[in-house]
Amino acid sequence: MTPLAVTRFAPSPTGSVHLGNARTAFFSYLWARKSGGRFILRIEDTDVERSELRFRDELLAELHWLGLDWDEGPDIGGPSAPYAQSERHGLYAELYARLEAQGVVYPCYCTPEELDLSRKLQRMAGRPPRYAGTCRSLSLAERHAHEARGRRPSLRFAVPCAGEVEFIDFVHGAQRFHMSDIGDFIVRREDGTASFFFCNAVDDAVMGVTHVLRGDDHLTNTPRQLMVLDALKLPRPGYGHVGLLVGADGAPLSKRHGSTSVQEFRQRGFLGAALLNHLFRLGHTGDVDGWLAPAEFPAHFRPEHLGKAPARFEESQLVHWQKETLGRMSVAEIGAWLDIEAGAPFAELVRHNVVLPRDAAPWIAVIKGELPPLGEDERRIIAAAGPGFFTAAAAALDEAGTDSKRLTKLLAERTGRKGADLYMPLRLALTGQTHGPELAPLLKLIGAETARRRFEFHAQNS
Repeated sequence: MTPLAVTRFAPSPTGSVHLGNARTAFFSYLWARKSGGRFILRIEDTDVERSELRFRDELLAELHWLGLDWDEGPDIGGPSAPYAQSERHGLYAELYARLEAQGVVYPCYCTPEELDLSRKLQRMAGRPPRYAGTCRSLSLAERHAHEARGRRPSLRFAVPCAGEVEFIDFVHGAQRFHMSDIGDFIVRREDGTASFFFCNAVDDAVMGVTHVLRGDDHLTNTPRQLMVLDALKLPRPGYGHVGLLVGADGAPLSKRHGSTSVQEFRQRGFLGAALLNHLFRLGHTGDVDGWLAPAEFPAHFRPEHLGKAPARFEESQLVHWQKETLGRMSVAEIGAWLDIEAGAPFAELVRHNVVLPRDAAPWIAVIKGELPPLGEDERRIIAAAGPGFFTAAAAALDEAGTDSKRLTKLLAERTGRKGADLYMPLRLALTGQTHGPELAPLLKLIGAETARRRFEFHAQNS
């Protein structure tokens, strides 16, 4: 039996949810649901300048649209409330005091300009940039002198000069980091807000998170966070770092690849179930290849099959899952997706011939609107058929009605045309397109009156 897992998703409310973060949230959700554990939503909003309430609300809406829910979070509460880091300063203050009492942190008065210069000098000397320890051994008098000049200190963790940090990563296996390669890092910014290294780690520990899943760009952050937890004698969660999402060209997924956020795909008309089916197979190998309903994902999630290699996001694959999802939707669901009232015949037409709602516009026009002007190639086909063909089509329609089989039989008998010479001008006159769904259901949707008007138009104008 899978051990109970308490997982979390901890986004910053600074913009729309990136696909990479959505995949992390999805995998974390699946791990909790598969094991019968808990999934926590926590808002990391200590970046005061960029965090906005509207982004938080949009974030929650996007996760709900994907079909994810959570057992604890800012909107529903829970035993570890509050779930916004901006409301947890009291806890953080207590923990800072414990670190100060142990002597494992110290105030740092270095300005951003001084830090930038130090990093540049280290790079010029061929050394990796890390904090040089400038303020680590300041005397009390020196600290008072800095404060007298108006400098507000950040709080840095004093990394031991020797030793190693070790842990087992769920994805990458055994990890070992030398402390001598890690510079002293900030746990509290000069404005008093908690840094990521600090609050992300301690919140996981005090909230009882057992399994942290995130992108492997965070792998080198983990030893710093473990040092904080060990110093505070807080429990370590397990960590797993999955390969990042990349575009078809192998570069990190960015705007130049097209849409990159959940919101963008939602606005374009992609379906949540389609996006989940694609994300499920990016950096994870399940035990089924076919389409899965949202409720089926947890049973087929395999944490041991999470991948360390970058995962390629290709919209062509998303389109495949979009078509699979459309093929399983009800008439009412398709109508809601298109924001129109859709009968069963039109729903059948749409589910097999469109990918996004905008693709339905030409077929709505075919059925009850005005057809756009024909292109040059299409006009040649109409002209080759000639007015007599369309006069005969109108007459045949009077006898056959919307029975396409009888209509084409009568038209073939009266014009001598067959195959493409029969069907192509007929389809063009009715739909304005040379390709599309079968003519029989289309003709019934178009109706005899509209079909006759289109035949008569071409009889007079071809």
